[in-house]
Amino acid sequence: MRRFRVLLLCHKHVTRTLRKGKCHRGAAPHRYGGLRKTLRSDGTVIISRTARFRVRTAAFLRRHWVQVALSVRVTTAALVAYALAQLVHLPLPLWAVLTAVIVTQMSVGRSLMATFDYLVGTLGGAIYGGAIGVFIPHASVIALFAVLALAVAPLALVAAINPRFSVAPITAIIVLLIPTMTHASPFVSALDRVIEVAIGGVTGLIISFVLLPASAHPQVVTAAARTLDQMAEALRELMAGLTRGLDVDGLHRLQDGIGEALVHMNVVGAEAERERSTRLAVGPDTGPLLRTLLRLRHDLVIVGRAATVPLPESLAAQLQSPLSQMARAFVDYLRGNAAALRAARQPPPLDAVEAAVSAYAAEIATVRRKGLTRHLSDDAAERFFALGFALEQMHSNFRDLERCVAERAVSSIEPGPDKP
Repeated sequence: MRRFRVLLLCHKHVTRTLRKGKCHRGAAPHRYGGLRKTLRSDGTVIISRTARFRVRTAAFLRRHWVQVALSVRVTTAALVAYALAQLVHLPLPLWAVLTAVIVTQMSVGRSLMATFDYLVGTLGGAIYGGAIGVFIPHASVIALFAVLALAVAPLALVAAINPRFSVAPITAIIVLLIPTMTHASPFVSALDRVIEVAIGGVTGLIISFVLLPASAHPQVVTAAARTLDQMAEALRELMAGLTRGLDVDGLHRLQDGIGEALVHMNVVGAEAERERSTRLAVGPDTGPLLRTLLRLRHDLVIVGRAATVPLPESLAAQLQSPLSQMARAFVDYLRGNAAALRAARQPPPLDAVEAAVSAYAAEIATVRRKGLTRHLSDDAAERFFALGFALEQMHSNFRDLERCVAERAVSSIEPGPDKP
């Protein structure tokens, strides 16, 4: 009996099959699972070009759905803003379209912050630039230079102090220079600028709410899970380095990646809190989770400093087994919490971590009883005790991480504009 190869029809397996070159065009098409396929005499499944395109398109959309949704929102906001600018006969629809594109961001919270900041900066720059243009004559080129400097310098200083007004100097420049091209008064130029930005800002904000809206809360969860995976990888390398040495350059890359992930999570967390404060989303506070991850990062830094030089041979031989057990338990726990965050389920139990910590503490008692630490140099003793302190702190922070992940699992986010 001829044995046929069975290929699963999920996108992942079909894509993998295509990469391996196992699918070919051939005879007798038929349909199975919605894909147009044929079956050759040797049992090879044949998938049409259309089906392959659909599979790859669906896989791309799954991987980059947030980015695709943002592209759709930005495009729609630009088109709607241009249509509204034409409808109200704005002299320069360009600024309405640009504003709509600028304020349409990755999440609703970020769009809200961008819209508010852009409107505040535009209003301040328009009022100040319009006042300078109205009350200070600038008919000559030299006078225009002086007025332009007088308008830009104070606003640039304010923008340097408060980034919320970063668009104010640009607005003042537009208000002062546009009349030289359109022969309108500075007051009319300032009013047009405010109307253009208002139309673009409101359009971008409404589009962010109603068209494929994305909340910052899922992005916080994704960023936290990615950070935990990076921490698990860094911890695995650090614990292995206690006995065999470290790849310093590779470790620096891991630590830098963790730092960048925490910065990104801090930004997204601020957007999520803005959504919570404005009742746009319901979810747990992001502060405890971010603070817990920051403390775990500090623990990793201490472990890294302790692992720059391998443990002395006497200690390494005595502690190799408990350190290996602790490394496996800690790394598995970090990765388990990352998976729990992604799946919105309860965190893994701490039993393996508790057992590893107890075994390490018992072995440390044995080391002290044998007097193995008495002949250590000051530097080696400092690293040894710093390692124990960092591991104990990490164990304590795992309890906080457990609470944060459990809170995420039991929290229910209300349907509405906060869900993508």
